[in-house]
Amino acid sequence: MKYPMLAGLVLMVGAMSAAEFTPEPGFTALFNGRDLTGWHHKDGPALDGLIDAGDGRYTVVDGAMTGNGDKATHGRVLLWTVAEHTGNFILRLEFKAAPKCDGGLFFNKTQLQCGDYNNYAYKTFAFYKPEDWNAIEVTVTDGLARCTCNGELLEAALKITEPGAIALEADKGAIAYRRIQIKHLP
Repeated sequence: MKYPMLAGLVLMVGAMSAAEFTPEPGFTALFNGRDLTGWHHKDGPALDGLIDAGDGRYTVVDGAMTGNGDKATHGRVLLWTVAEHTGNFILRLEFKAAPKCDGGLFFNKTQLQCGDYNNYAYKTFAFYKPEDWNAIEVTVTDGLARCTCNGELLEAALKITEPGAIALEADKGAIAYRRIQIKHLP
């Protein structure tokens, strides 16, 4: 090639843009696709600028935040937003679960199961895509959450007992999360 440095720069810019995440209009990104800014372990310091939450429990690779909930090494692993999220809002994200992975989303103390739906929770789920990216949408209105995965209803009225921080959980196996965004509603 006549300009090998230019080819390298094009590859580098392409890799960077694949990891970048721009939220939808009206939404705010909770995960930037590059590092753990805005997240922390419960009662721990913010992980701003880091790509590893320590001990391999959560890592950022290729625009996704992956929780490694291997029982032998880590057990249940939660990563929390630094910011509190109360009131009415819409949360959107994508997840990809390893086979037999058990994980979830926490709204302070309330959990929405998230993982390999063929093995846990929603076994009759028609639109779940095993080992592929699945879209979750949670709309919280007056303390009740309507939750869907790939447009299919998971929970019609999940009660959010105590609003606050949002957490991503990896309990058994690896689960990756990306494109995490929130829109606060009046």
